[in-house]
Amino acid sequence: TPAFMPVGTRASVKGLLPDFVRQAGAQIILNNAYHLMLRPGDALIAELGGVHDFMKWSGPVLTDSGGYQAFSMADLNAIDEDGVTFTSIVDGAKIRLTPERSIEVQNNLGADIIMAFDDCPPAREQEHSGTDSVAIHNHQERLRSANERTARWLERCVRAHARQHDQALFGIVQGGVDLSLRSASAQQICQFDLPGFAIGGVAVGESPDAIHSVVRHTAPLLPEEKPRYLMGVGYEIDIVNAVRAGVDMFDCVLPTRNGRNGNVFTRTGRLHLRNAIHRQSQEPIEPGCLCAACHGGYSRAYLRHLFQSGEMLGPILASIHNIHHFESLVLDIRTAIRDDAWPRFFGSWPVLESAGADTPRAVVQTERDDDDGLDT
Repeated sequence: TPAFMPVGTRASVKGLLPDFVRQAGAQIILNNAYHLMLRPGDALIAELGGVHDFMKWSGPVLTDSGGYQAFSMADLNAIDEDGVTFTSIVDGAKIRLTPERSIEVQNNLGADIIMAFDDCPPAREQEHSGTDSVAIHNHQERLRSANERTARWLERCVRAHARQHDQALFGIVQGGVDLSLRSASAQQICQFDLPGFAIGGVAVGESPDAIHSVVRHTAPLLPEEKPRYLMGVGYEIDIVNAVRAGVDMFDCVLPTRNGRNGNVFTRTGRLHLRNAIHRQSQEPIEPGCLCAACHGGYSRAYLRHLFQSGEMLGPILASIHNIHHFESLVLDIRTAIRDDAWPRFFGSWPVLESAGADTPRAVVQTERDDDDGLDT
């Protein structure tokens, strides 16, 4: 660690063969239990040998529990103490998902790391408009109830987990941007002796500064000897800041979602391949990059042509590059930690300075010692 997990919601990192994902540097990918439960069904995947055999990915897999969908598809579901009732996005049928059922689904899928079924509350700016006292009070109550429910549901998940010998169950800390509630949630969740812990509810509408504040506060509250996973985050600066707080694992749809739309990440900033400025450019996306798109000699002019023509190879090559970009970032962080080479690391990632990163200092290991999503 730190490790970045590309998102393969429906047992597929969109448009990419497993070998492409592996060659881009990924060691582990994320699937979503909710979507695979709906189609093709967790029982069928179990019958076919589990998600690894099903999608021909030989590395580790992490499955999200479906709790995030209770938030992201709030107009299609109803939550109560026992669980969540969904309206299926496949056929409109009513689907009941409880902590026990979520764990059963993930046991059937056979992922290496599975997530507890949690109650992920929305950010206040999404739940209410304005700053009136009633709205704020109601949101605080929603955060408190989500904390309590998440803890109660975790206990049920632990009892229901039938594959503790080969699947690592991670608990999830909630609390919104209220640091006192984050502390309370961390205390509740960490009472369980689990293989790892996650910080949830930080990619649901908050500002980047709020996310950084929550992560800096919460990560040191989690057991130092266990993996710490920040769910659904994020840009390069978000990852670096989170590592400095002590986070180990990340996932995000940014590499593939942006790649499919012609937006690519480089060490100096993002490029929009559809822009006319690239029409005659013979440069690769990023000179010196060793991904299959850049090292293979595909020019920006050619990539722009693919996107302008609607050719599927464009999104494939851009997605490969973007995954390689984020895997290179975490690889370089691992090297900087090992060699205590932070000035060299920051010097090779100018995008961090332009995003407002602190001046290079050898602080990450010291701070640690002292202490996603739906991909559409």
